[in-house]
Amino acid sequence: MRILLAEDEHTLGEWLAKALGQAGFRVDWLDDGRLVERALVEHDYDALVLDLGLPGRGGHEILRRLRAADRRLPVLVLTARDSLAERVDTLNEGADDFLAKPFALAELEARLVALIRRARGSEHPRFGCGPLQFDAVTRQFTLADEVLALSPREQALLRALISKSGEPLGRQQLLDRVFADDEDVQPSALDVLLHRLRKRLDGSGVRIHTYRGLGYVLEPEPAPGAPLAGPVRDAGDAGDA
Repeated sequence: MRILLAEDEHTLGEWLAKALGQAGFRVDWLDDGRLVERALVEHDYDALVLDLGLPGRGGHEILRRLRAADRRLPVLVLTARDSLAERVDTLNEGADDFLAKPFALAELEARLVALIRRARGSEHPRFGCGPLQFDAVTRQFTLADEVLALSPREQALLRALISKSGEPLGRQQLLDRVFADDEDVQPSALDVLLHRLRKRLDGSGVRIHTYRGLGYVLEPEPAPGAPLAGPVRDAGDAGDA
């Protein structure tokens, strides 16, 4: 799950980005409201953690503009402003949740998972595709009820795919989600990860399928003899996916 953290207090921002990263989130941290709005246009996030007192463009304005554009991204406001009027105004502007500073990290993590879960129409913190399941609380994948051991990059890629199970994700979307902390990543690194995951999932009842011009989809394997759902090509030849 990829999170945009908008926080201008650098000590808190650095700590929170690291702590959420260790908890399994992919975190982009920005400290200026103008950069936050640009990132929301350029990237695909699962949730926004928004401080209200940002320089450049304040959190209230970011929230109002986000909702005026009919963007339904889950927003958790994280702020030291804890008056009743502030909470009511922020929720009325379109925030999904409100957490006052100081806060417990475990509560922030739980609220984020709950917001993302509700935004996807599910009240259970599990994502599934055929025999493959991901538990958002334990951050573990299971395949046919057996824990699937994955490297951090493999897990990040599979999390991105299972969170949009049945929907195509393009190469740039996957690169942004899996390698958000690496500015020098080579596009071929994605192909290596896709190859590894495909080998791990081979014969399991679930596959990573490539749709020409659309991207990569995690989906149940078709029954033997069933027609393919769309045109296929190998991952290494998916340059425009």
